[in-house]
Amino acid sequence: MKAFVLLFAMALPGMGTAQEVGIGTGAVLRGLEKVSGDIEDFNLRNGEHATFGRLTIELAQCRYPAGDPAGDAFAYITILEENEETPRFAGWMIASSPALNALDHPRYDVWVMRCTTD
Repeated sequence: MKAFVLLFAMALPGMGTAQEVGIGTGAVLRGLEKVSGDIEDFNLRNGEHATFGRLTIELAQCRYPAGDPAGDAFAYITILEENEETPRFAGWMIASSPALNALDHPRYDVWVMRCTTD
């Protein structure tokens, strides 16, 4: 038991290290209209917004693992619905795990595909 605790304690210092990230110039987002099945991709630059049905999607920033722009993207987005003051979603979405922090809407799904660097 003591050996297990010692091994666990030795592993802890490396577990909390932060990954270096690059900041993209924008992101590619995908929207799904669940009723019709229509899919639309959005190329947004940081600070831009797009309209998808009754939603307005705004990209604040997209980040990716440093040195790997095609790697796992995560983007901070805000999604508003027409005639509503409170955002339907505001936070970080992760490309590899869209369900981890997802838009909860009966008609629309939106998720991050990748960052852009051009």
